[in-house]
Amino acid sequence: MDVEVTDNPDKARFEIVADGELAGFTQYHLRDGVIAFTHTQTDDRFRGHGLGSRLVRASLDDARARHLVVLPYCPFVRSWITEHNEYADLVPAGRREQFGL
Repeated sequence: MDVEVTDNPDKARFEIVADGELAGFTQYHLRDGVIAFTHTQTDDRFRGHGLGSRLVRASLDDARARHLVVLPYCPFVRSWITEHNEYADLVPAGRREQFGL
């Protein structure tokens, strides 16, 4: 499966495309160096292939590269960070407890 994750700032979301089809996205609000992830969705046809994880990892890697502060309001993004503790540093220390990190 050919997979690509891109930022679509016009729609304020990162999108994952699999074999040329939109497979999912993670919605965000970006303001003053802070990116707040609010919702992640994967099309039913693409579930079970790890695409949600690939989407979140690429989105967080982009946030890190851009030196953005991350606020994981989306339950999927929050749980993913919990399982991949090496990304917890993207969330400000003073806010981690709020997100259960």
